[in-house]
Amino acid sequence: MTASDLAASVRAGARTARDVLDDHLAVVEAREPELHACNLVTADAARATADAVDDAVARGVDPGPLAGVPIVLKDNLCTRGVPTTCSSRILEGWRPPYTATVVDLVLKAGAVPIAKTNLDEFAMGSSTENSAFGPTRNPRDPSRVPGGSSGGSAAAVAAGYAPLGLGSDTGGSIRQPAALCGVVGVKPTYGLVSRYGLIAFASSLDQIGPFANTVADAALLLDVIAGHDPLDSTSIPHVPGSLLPVLGRGVEGLRVGIVEELTDAEGVQPEVVAAVEQAALALEKAGATVDRVTVPSAVYGLSAYYLIAPAEASSNLARYDGVRYGLRVDADDVATMNARTRDAGFGPEVKRRIMLGTYALSAGYYDAYYGQAQRVRSLIIHDFARVYERYDALLSPTSPTVAFELGAKTTDPLAMYLSDVCTIPTNLAGHAAVSVPFGEGEHGLPVGVQVLAPALGEPVMFRVAEVLEHAAP
Repeated sequence: MTASDLAASVRAGARTARDVLDDHLAVVEAREPELHACNLVTADAARATADAVDDAVARGVDPGPLAGVPIVLKDNLCTRGVPTTCSSRILEGWRPPYTATVVDLVLKAGAVPIAKTNLDEFAMGSSTENSAFGPTRNPRDPSRVPGGSSGGSAAAVAAGYAPLGLGSDTGGSIRQPAALCGVVGVKPTYGLVSRYGLIAFASSLDQIGPFANTVADAALLLDVIAGHDPLDSTSIPHVPGSLLPVLGRGVEGLRVGIVEELTDAEGVQPEVVAAVEQAALALEKAGATVDRVTVPSAVYGLSAYYLIAPAEASSNLARYDGVRYGLRVDADDVATMNARTRDAGFGPEVKRRIMLGTYALSAGYYDAYYGQAQRVRSLIIHDFARVYERYDALLSPTSPTVAFELGAKTTDPLAMYLSDVCTIPTNLAGHAAVSVPFGEGEHGLPVGVQVLAPALGEPVMFRVAEVLEHAAP
C-alpha cells in the first residue's frame, strides 16, 4: 500500500497504526542483517508513537495526513535524546538536546519514525561505503551499492522498511541513491524546507527532501515538511500551496528541454541515455513539446562543487574538536587533544575534504580556487535562468550509471565523484529536481530519469514526474 492509502485506512479506523508498524518492523527484522540500512531501529519509541495515533483515532481526533505511516530518518537529522551520529565516530555518544524541524513536522502529521538510517560519513560520498559503521547494500542486488550519501534511507524505502523516508541532498545525495534503488527522490528548492536540526555539511547546498515509492507519496511528504521556519535564516518566507492538487493535470502545453551537457556527460551509460530519450518521447506523447537545450556552464559544475562544498565543510566541521560534545581523545594539551580527536573520529573521505577545503580557503589561494568556483556558480545560475525563460522543466539522467559493485570505486575518489555529475548543477543553482524510476539498465538494475525545475517550480516538476511514472517501462 502507498503511504496515502495507509494513512487513509488508519484515519478511517480500518487498520491500526500499531498493526501497520508491526508489519513494517517484521520486514526490517528480516532484511536488515543483510542490507544494513539502519544505524538504529527505534522500535519501542515507534510503538509508543503508533499507540498515540491509535488513541487519537479512537477519540475522534484526526492524527494528520501521515497517520500511522512508518518513516525512516537519515542519521544526520537531530532527534532529541536519540543518538544521532552522521555515521561518524566523532559523534560517539551524542544525543541531541533538540529535534529537527522536519522531524517535528512529520510527527505532528501522524507519521511514525522507525529508524535512523546509515549514510556516508557527514553525507560525504556517493555509495554509503564511507560510513564508520559499515556499508549499506542495495535491496535490488546486495552485491551493489545503494548510492549515497542518503543510501540508507533509499535502501530502506526500496526494501519495504517504510513507505517514506527523509534524506539530505548536497550534490545529489537524495536523487542519486533514489535512482540506484528504484524509488522516487526529491531535492526541493533551497529554502523550501527548513534545515534546522540538519547537521551541516555545506550550508549553501544542503537541502532536506523525501524518498517515496510513488510521486504522489513524495508530494504528500513534501507538503508536510515544506514551509517557513523562523529557526532557519535561509528559509523562504512565502512558499507555494499544496502540491497534491497539481497531480493529474498532465503536461499538455508544457515545454521540456533535454540538457545536452548532462545527457552527454562523461561516463553516462548508453542505456541511461536511452531511458532519457524514451522519457522524452513519453512526454511528447502526453502533449508536451520537447527539445534539446544547452546549459554551457553545467560542464563546470563538478569542478566548482568540489571546491565550494569542501570549503564549507572545512568551516562547519571545525566545531568537532573534542571539547564540547562527542568523541574526546585525551592528551597533555588542548592542541594535541584536538588533533588526536579529529584523527580518531573522522574517516578518510571526511579528512580528504577538510584538507581540500582548508587549502581552497587559505591565504594566497582563496581567489584562485574558492572565489573562482563561486564565479562559476554564478554562471550556472545565469545559464539555467536563461533556459527557464523558454522551458518549463528540464530532463536529464539522474546517475550516469546503474548501481555499481561494492568496492568498485572506493580506491578512486575521482571516479566516485563523477557519480554526481548530473545532479550537482541543481544544488549549485538552488533549484528543484526529482528522480523518477524509468525502466532498467545493465543487469536489470533500476535507471532514474531526472526532472529539473526552477526555484519554486515544484508544481510543474511534479506534473512532469507523474507522467513519467505512469509511462515508465
